[in-house]
Amino acid sequence: MELSDANLQTLTEYLKKTLDPDPAIRRPAEKFLESVEGSQNYPLLLLTLLEKSQENVIKVCASVTFKNYIKRNWRIVEDEPNKICELDRIAIKANIVPLMLSSPEQIQKQLSDAISIIGREDFPQKWPDLLTEMVNRFQSGDFHVINGVLRTAHSLFKRYRHEFKSNELWTEIKLVLDAFALPLTNLFKATIELCSTHANDASALKVLFSSLILIAKLFYSLNFQDLPEFFEDNMETWMTNFHSLLTLDNKLLQTDDEEEAGLLELLKSQICDNAALYAQKYDEEFQPYLPRFVTAIWNLLVTTGQEVKYDLLVSNAIQFLASVCERPHYKHLFEDQNTLTSICEKVIVPNMEFRAADEEAFEDNSEEYIRRDLEGSDIDTRRRAACDLVRGLCKFFEGPVTGIFSGYVNSMLQEYAKNPSVNWKHKDAAIYLVTSLASKAQTQKHGITQANELVNLTEFFVNHIQPDLKSATVNEFPVLKADGIKYIMIFRNQVPKEQLLVSIPLLINHLQAESIVVHTYAAHALERLFTMRGTNNATLITAAEMAPFVEVLLTNLFKALTLPGSSENEYIMKAIMRSFSLLQESIIPYIPSVITQLTQKLLAVSKNPSKPHFNHYMFESICLSIRITCKANPEAVGSFEEALFLVFTEILQNDVQEFIPYVFQVMSLLLEMHKNEIPSSYMALFPHLLQPVLWERTGNIPPLVRLLQAYLERGASTIASAAADKIPGLLGVFQKLIASKANDHQGFYLLNSIIEHMPPESVDQYRKQIFILLFQRLQNSKTTKFIKSFLVFINLYCVRYGALALQEIFDSIQPKMFGMVLEKIIIPEIQKVSGQVEKKICAVGITKILTECPPMMDTEYTKLWIPLLQALIGLFELPEDDTIPDEEHFIDIEDTPGYQTAFSQLAFAGKKEHDPVGQMVNNPRIHLAQSLHKLSTACPGRVLSMLSTSLNAEALQYLQGYLQAASVSLL
Repeated sequence: MELSDANLQTLTEYLKKTLDPDPAIRRPAEKFLESVEGSQNYPLLLLTLLEKSQENVIKVCASVTFKNYIKRNWRIVEDEPNKICELDRIAIKANIVPLMLSSPEQIQKQLSDAISIIGREDFPQKWPDLLTEMVNRFQSGDFHVINGVLRTAHSLFKRYRHEFKSNELWTEIKLVLDAFALPLTNLFKATIELCSTHANDASALKVLFSSLILIAKLFYSLNFQDLPEFFEDNMETWMTNFHSLLTLDNKLLQTDDEEEAGLLELLKSQICDNAALYAQKYDEEFQPYLPRFVTAIWNLLVTTGQEVKYDLLVSNAIQFLASVCERPHYKHLFEDQNTLTSICEKVIVPNMEFRAADEEAFEDNSEEYIRRDLEGSDIDTRRRAACDLVRGLCKFFEGPVTGIFSGYVNSMLQEYAKNPSVNWKHKDAAIYLVTSLASKAQTQKHGITQANELVNLTEFFVNHIQPDLKSATVNEFPVLKADGIKYIMIFRNQVPKEQLLVSIPLLINHLQAESIVVHTYAAHALERLFTMRGTNNATLITAAEMAPFVEVLLTNLFKALTLPGSSENEYIMKAIMRSFSLLQESIIPYIPSVITQLTQKLLAVSKNPSKPHFNHYMFESICLSIRITCKANPEAVGSFEEALFLVFTEILQNDVQEFIPYVFQVMSLLLEMHKNEIPSSYMALFPHLLQPVLWERTGNIPPLVRLLQAYLERGASTIASAAADKIPGLLGVFQKLIASKANDHQGFYLLNSIIEHMPPESVDQYRKQIFILLFQRLQNSKTTKFIKSFLVFINLYCVRYGALALQEIFDSIQPKMFGMVLEKIIIPEIQKVSGQVEKKICAVGITKILTECPPMMDTEYTKLWIPLLQALIGLFELPEDDTIPDEEHFIDIEDTPGYQTAFSQLAFAGKKEHDPVGQMVNNPRIHLAQSLHKLSTACPGRVLSMLSTSLNAEALQYLQGYLQAASVSLL
C-alpha cells in the first residue's frame, strides 16, 4: 500500500465503518482491515491518519487500531513469517515517540501502550536510543510532554515488578538506572518546587500532581527487584519529600466526587505502597525513616473518611501497617495494649463495616462484587486490608487481639439480635471479624488451611450461620445469606463432615435466590465441597450421599442459569460440571433433558462468545455427559451426535473461532466412541478438516490433529478406499507441522497414526518423500524435541513394516544412510526418549533391527550391532537423559502472541493413551531375550561370540537377567 491520499481516504472510510453498530456493515470492514494489515506501509498510513486527520473520532480509532496491530504483530515468532516488514519497523520506531508526545492525551495513552509493547520486544538491544530520546524531553519544561514520557516509562518499566530475576534483567535495569535515575530524581525535586510556587493555581497543580503520581510509580518499579545504589545514596531526598507529600493537604486538590479518587489520594496511596516496599524488603536501610512514616500513615488513617474515593488510599495505608507489624524488629511499636486497642477500634473495625457503597455494589454490580470478594482481586478493598492487618497482628499478639475482638463480636451480635431487620450490618461485620481472626493461612484450592485455635468455628457455625441458611425465605437478608455461604466455603476443612452434609440441601435451596451474589455463592460452595478429598484420595462427599438430592440439584442448577443476570454465570456452569463428575451414572436418567439444555445454551452463546470460563465449563459438561452415558451404553453415541451436530455445523460455518478448538475435541471424543467404522456424517466433514486456513490458527492445531488421528484409528480403510485423493492433503498437513519447532510433535502424532493405521499400499508412493522431508528438517534445525519424536517414528515404522524395510528405505535415499542414522542418531540419542509407551515402541523397534535385519549380521553394519544392543540395554536400565542444550528454548504452544485463540485442553475430553505394540509385546526386556534366542538358533555361535568379546560387563549382566526371566538361552 502506497502512502497516498487515495489510500488514506479508503482507510478513513473503513475505520468509520468499524464503528458502525450494524454487524452487516462493521464485520466486512473489520475483515478488510485484517486483509490489508500484512501490506507494507499499512502501519505508517494509520500513524499518518492519527496525526493529520481532521476528524477526532478517526484519530482515536486509528490510534486504537494501530496499538492492536502492534500487539498482534510486533513480536517475531520463530518459524513464522515476520508480519511487519523491516522498513516499517524502522519508520515506526523513528516516529512514534515524537508523535506520541505531540498528541492529545486520549491518543497519547494508546501510543504509549504501543511503545511499551515494542519496547518489551526491542528494548534495549534493538532500540538503544529510546531512553536517551525520552530523557531529553524532560528538559522541555512542557508537562504535557513530560507526562507522556513518564507514562511511557511507567508502562515500559512496570514489568520489573513481576519478572523473574536473571542476568539479562539486571543488565537492562542497570542500563535504565544509569540513564534514568538521576534525571528522574532531578525532575522529582523540580516538580515539588513547582508545586510550592503554584500552590494557589489549581490547573497547574493538577498537571504537576499527575507527574508526581507517575514519578512515584516509577520509583516503585525501579526499586522493586533490589535496592539500587543510586536510590540508597539519595534516600534522604526521596523519603523526606514522600513524607511531606503524605502530610500535605491542599484544598485546591480536594474533589467533591465521593466515588472517584482524586490526584492527592492517588499520590498518597502510591507513597504508602513505596513505603511498604522499603519496610518489607530494605528494612535495615529504611529504619531511620520508619517511625515518621508510621506516625504519618496512622494519622492519615484516623482522619480519612468512609467515602469510596479514599478506598485505595486507606487499603494501601493499612497494608503498610500490616507489613510493618509482622516484622520482628518493629514488634515494639505495637506491644502496648492501648496501641492494640486503638488500632482495633480506630482502624480495623471501622474498615470492616458494610457501607452503603458496598450494598449498592452487591445489588447492582454483582459481577464486580463477586470478583473482588471471591477471587481475591479485592486487594484494594478496605475489608481485605483490615483482614490482612488482623492476620499480621495475630502473628505476635494472637491472644490479646483475639480477646479485644471477641468483645466486639459479641456486642455486634447482641445489637443484631435486638432488631435484625435494622441491625443486620452488625452481624455482617461480626462474621467478617470472626473470619479474619480465624483464618491464618488460606489457599484457593483448599480454603483455610490453618486456623486460630482460640476461635470455635463449629460452634459459631451452628449458632450463627446455620439459622440464617435454614430460614424459610431464601431472599431475606441476602448479604447475610452470602456471608453464611462464604463461611461454609472458607472453613470447609474445619467444619465437621456431618455439618457439611446438613449444609448441602441448604445450598441447593439457595440456588433459587434472586440475588445474583447469593445463588452464585451457593453454586461456588457446592463446587468446592464436591472437590474435597477424604481418605485414600476419594471425594469426601460420595455419590451415594448425594443420591437423595440429584434431581433437585440438577433442576436448581439449570434453573439458576435462567435467573436475570446469570445466563452465562461461570460459577453455576462449573458447579454443573463438578456435579456431573461427582455423580457419574446417577445423572444418566436426566441426560436427555440436560443435553437439550446444554445444546440450547451452546447455540445461544455461540452467537457472541464473551465468557471464556463459562464456555470452557459448558464444553466440559457436554464431554462428561457423553463419557458417562456411553460408558454405560456405547450405542448412545448416535443420539449425542444427533443433538450436537446441528449446532457444531453452525459454529464451523460461522467460523466462531473461540469454539472451534472445543468442537474438534468433542467430535474426537464422539468418534473415538465408535468401534470400527466412520459414520458418513464424519466422512462428509473430512475434506474440510484439511483446509489450510484452519491450520493457520495455533489454537486449532492440537484438537485438529487429535481429530484426524481419530479418523485414522477408526476408518483408515474407508479413507484409503473412499478418500484416497485426500491422502496428499493429509501429508500436506504433516509437512506444514513438521516445519515448525512449536508444532513438530503434532506433525509426528499425525504421521505415526498414518503409519500405524493406513493400509501399507495406500501410502507406498509417499514413504520416501516423508523420510526426505524429515532429513531436511534434521539438517536445518535439529532440536531435542524433534530427535525424540523422530526416534519414536522410525521405531514405529520398523515395528509396522519390518526392520529390513526400514534399512532399505534409508539406503534407497542415500547409500549407507542406515548406518549413519544408527551411529549418529539412534545409538547416541535413544536415552532421551521419554514416556512409557514411547520407550516401549523404541525397544521393540531396536530389537527388530538387532534380530530381524540380515544386513546387521553380515555387512559393514555389523560393527554397530553391539553398540546398538548396549544402547537398548541403557534405555531399559539407565535414567532418562533429560538434558537440553542451552541454545534451545522452545516456544510453549500457548505462548504465541496476539489475539489468536489459545488452545484450551478439555480435561473430560481426554484421550486414552494408546499403545501400538501392546497386543504384540507385553514386556520388552523378555521380548529382546526371546528374539536374541531365535536369532542365535538361526546362526549358532555368532551372537554369543559377539557378546563375549565386545559387550560391557554390566550390560552383559543385565542381559543374562533378561534371558533367565524369559527362560531361554543363547546358542
